[in-house]
Amino acid sequence: MADFQVVVADPDSGATYQRDVDGQDANRFLGKSIGEEVDGDALGLDGYTVEITGGSDFAGRPMRGDVSGPNLKEVLLDGGVGYEPSRDGERKRVTVRGGEVSDAVAQLNVKITEAGEGSVEDLLGDGDGDDE
Repeated sequence: MADFQVVVADPDSGATYQRDVDGQDANRFLGKSIGEEVDGDALGLDGYTVEITGGSDFAGRPMRGDVSGPNLKEVLLDGGVGYEPSRDGERKRVTVRGGEVSDAVAQLNVKITEAGEGSVEDLLGDGDGDDE
């Protein structure tokens, strides 16, 4: 059974909200890829639409949209997600996870693309990560 921590970004206010998603709600994300849109009902955002922007697995390896599938892959990077070179021309082979959401994903990053009724703050909390 899938279990994610989803970080929801609200581009209008600049705030982020963290939600733990499991069970049937988490299954809505399985098989989707970076850049795809998902109904916000899974996160408690009725009427909203969210876009998957990235994520990471339990070991902290980032998801990359240009790597197909949900599996780990070693890729030669010259920058971008997963590697920041310290000088011009530097490249490094890095293990990253593909851009498809699977059970191995621990954190999923999404942003709101279409707003629904009500404010995001009222639906998800105060935005500081403390929902208690």
